[in-house]
Amino acid sequence: MDQNLEHLRLLSIFHYIVGGLSALFACFPCFHLAFGLAILFGAMHGSHGQEGPPAFVGGILIVVAAVLILLGWSVALAIIVAGKFLAGHSRYTYCLVVAAIECLFMPFGTVLGVFTIIVLIRPEVKTLFQEGR
Repeated sequence: MDQNLEHLRLLSIFHYIVGGLSALFACFPCFHLAFGLAILFGAMHGSHGQEGPPAFVGGILIVVAAVLILLGWSVALAIIVAGKFLAGHSRYTYCLVVAAIECLFMPFGTVLGVFTIIVLIRPEVKTLFQEGR
């Protein structure tokens, strides 16, 4: 039983780490957001008197970047919350679903998701989660 508790504790810590890294990587589209704002507000002019890109290109960059940033932060938050639930031995189904979703994000998410699923399907761990309610 102590081994299962230790595994859940480690998985919780790794969920916090991977969630933080995911939030950091979700900030990469901020560059596209900045370029889109620069295009939209006319800061990017062509050289030698040429026109810059049309304003709708800036709008597209802004919308796509904002959606990607919000989606990335949402996934990062879900991973961090799963880490909290793993530490508290609660919300078994939520932790299992987030672990399955994490498998999509290579390489760290895949490794963490697979190990989380392996630990969560143990009967002793299921019992821990039922007792934690």
